Amino acid sequence: MHRLIVRLAGLRGDDGMNTAEYAVGTLAAVAFAGVLLKVLSSPSVQASLTGVINEALK
Repeated sequence: MHRLIVRLAGLRGDDGMNTAEYAVGTLAAVAFAGVLLKVLSSPSVQASLTGVINEALK
């Protein structure tokens, strides 16, 4: 049984991969948030959103 555990432990070759995956995911989320902020802060989008909200509140 001990030999099986040692062999299975040797098959794990991806130590640290979780941290790298979280880093890539975080960078992607920040990039998406930056693009979304840029789009939503443009004057034409703000005018459209204001018009939709005004119509909804009437």
